[in-house]
Amino acid sequence: MKDKFYAYIQNLQDQICKGLEKIDGKAYFKEDLWSRPEGGGGRTRVIENGNVFEKGGVNISAVHGKLPDSMQKLFNVGETDFFACGLSLVIHPKSPMVPTVHANWRYFEMYDNNGNVINSWFGGGQDLTPYYLFEEDAKHFHQTCKTACDKHNPEFYSKYKKQCDSYFWNAHRNEARGIGGLFFDYCKETEEMKMEDWYNFVTEVGNSFLSAYLPIVEKRKDLSYTDVQKNWQEIRRGRYVEFNLVHDKGTLFGLKTNGRIESILMSLPPHVQWVYDHHPEEESEEEKLIKILKEPINWV
Repeated sequence: MKDKFYAYIQNLQDQICKGLEKIDGKAYFKEDLWSRPEGGGGRTRVIENGNVFEKGGVNISAVHGKLPDSMQKLFNVGETDFFACGLSLVIHPKSPMVPTVHANWRYFEMYDNNGNVINSWFGGGQDLTPYYLFEEDAKHFHQTCKTACDKHNPEFYSKYKKQCDSYFWNAHRNEARGIGGLFFDYCKETEEMKMEDWYNFVTEVGNSFLSAYLPIVEKRKDLSYTDVQKNWQEIRRGRYVEFNLVHDKGTLFGLKTNGRIESILMSLPPHVQWVYDHHPEEESEEEKLIKILKEPINWV
């Protein structure tokens, strides 16, 4: 399974990078191969200073070795070996009219002393963070997520949307990071879902990513915007940074397993602002977004 899934994310990385490069029309992804001293490595790809994308990364990695002490406590296990692979992406567009997007699909195994798999699971999801809310975009993104889920279980979309709304929540700000999408973790074998079934579900979601995001980019990338709107984008990006550094499990896992710091922190945007006690004008488009982020909405 691990070989099969790693082959899948290698191909998916190629497809996503091609799709993003095509719509940008100027910038190309730079590739950076790296290795981890304890075992494994990855293929980082970063795009910068394009027509559409200010900065973004589409990274894959496959790491293995002894599970670090901190992760042993998290998983409530003793000394054990592990394998983890996944694709993680964050794309920050130049225009405040185009939303930031994040996605991740991953697979994890743990082994006994004889190298037998004693635990394995899938995780992942995809979510959208707009700076200006276009409701038709939110509906399109969520409908694409729902369509992918419905092919496997009619309850998945509702369940994983709720988990997404709960996970991407900046508790210290009492607001959502964005308008959500899907988030699932610890997807283990059951009587109803074998690992092969989970593989089919996770890859279905992965395959839906470009059709969820690119039509929104196409529709919004050429809209005009003001310096005030760009300013708002950078203030909201600050909230994105706060989530990734304070709450994000993937960032934490990378830092605690001696992951490659440049790849872990590629999710951070290049231009961000923290303005003291900032509040948008009443009845403005900016305030409309803030109100939406206070309470999750059912978009489809």
